[in-house]
Amino acid sequence: MSNEKFDTEALPDILPLYYKRLFPYGPYYKWLHYGGVPKNYFSHREFSFTLKDDVYIRYLSFSDQQEFEKELQKKCPHKIDIGAVYSHRPKDHKTVKSTSFQAQERELVFDIDMTDYDDVRSCCSGAYICTKCWPLMVIAVKIIDRALREDLGFKHILWVFSERRGIHAWVCDESARKLSATGRSAVAEYLTLVKGGDSQHRKVSLPERLHPSVRHAVNIINKHFVDYAVKKQDFLSDEEKWSKVIAIVPSDVVQKYLAEDFSGKLGKDTATRWAILKKRLSEGRNLKYVKSQVEQEIELQYCYPRLDINVSKGVNHLLKSPFCIHPKTGKVCVPMDPKTINSFNPDTVPTISRLLDELDNIERDEKDEQGKRQRDYRKTSLGPYLDIFESFLKGLEESRKGSHISQSDVKMEF
Repeated sequence: MSNEKFDTEALPDILPLYYKRLFPYGPYYKWLHYGGVPKNYFSHREFSFTLKDDVYIRYLSFSDQQEFEKELQKKCPHKIDIGAVYSHRPKDHKTVKSTSFQAQERELVFDIDMTDYDDVRSCCSGAYICTKCWPLMVIAVKIIDRALREDLGFKHILWVFSERRGIHAWVCDESARKLSATGRSAVAEYLTLVKGGDSQHRKVSLPERLHPSVRHAVNIINKHFVDYAVKKQDFLSDEEKWSKVIAIVPSDVVQKYLAEDFSGKLGKDTATRWAILKKRLSEGRNLKYVKSQVEQEIELQYCYPRLDINVSKGVNHLLKSPFCIHPKTGKVCVPMDPKTINSFNPDTVPTISRLLDELDNIERDEKDEQGKRQRDYRKTSLGPYLDIFESFLKGLEESRKGSHISQSDVKMEF
């Protein structure tokens, strides 16, 4: 992806400046404070820090923004994870009976990791992402965001680029934060289609009549499939690749014809082979060899979001915090706007080195249009991502105000 190289050895030296001048403490605290109702929502929240040399510290908690800010600048963690809101302050967990120390609430979270797509992408593997496989993340955001909002009624979803190998979603509605493990599992299962291990050829099996949510997903994938799978991944370019696709077709007869077509003179490139495959499936449907949804099953298996369901199910699961720095790439873990996800480019996500270079070239006392002194992060390329974050926070705040007004109206009527 980006040619910008990051000096990993320099991280311990530059993190203190990042935490002193660039970490957005105010908006961050405003998010996890949730308006201060209940009062202990922030102070009972678990954090974990990963320090230099992979020293890991769990059950950290902070009474307020000032204490959080002080500890972050003191310890300069290489990674921050956010956990649940507990019945007691996590830092006091050793003084509380284990049966009494319980995770009570947390955001409903989703982790979409590019490593889970290794069987259907050929450009990269493991933690690596390039422009040829990034469309998978674009598709994932569109499908999951639509389903959460339109099917399940959630409104406040924070999408975050997790710096290297995927994306996270934080569903922050009060109803989502209060979900039980059973409720979280139900949501995660509802959004799961691709099932099966490496040895299983067919990982999506659809009924004749598609669920509306699946139909929406297919429509979204259809807008990207030719550009992504045919052009960028060239997913039928050789026998190793096309044999995986043919194996998804549940008919020995159709499989035989496709293998002959692809290896013969007819199919010389992926675009031609994809057209042949669709034609053979159409013929197979007419002859009752295959059902009507096989083409959609192939598209879904190659493009539908792959969730780490265990991350979503657990109330007490920790997840990487927004605005962390990736220790290997130096990239910042930044918010994303699902409405403009098509134009999001992981290559242009700022690194800590670039941000500090930008700080060296700005005026310390620069002011905004209202004459107020601008925060340092506002003067750097981190600024636009803070705009996305603060727009999300504004939505949360307006929702709280609306809820308070509704409750007041009910009391007055009573």
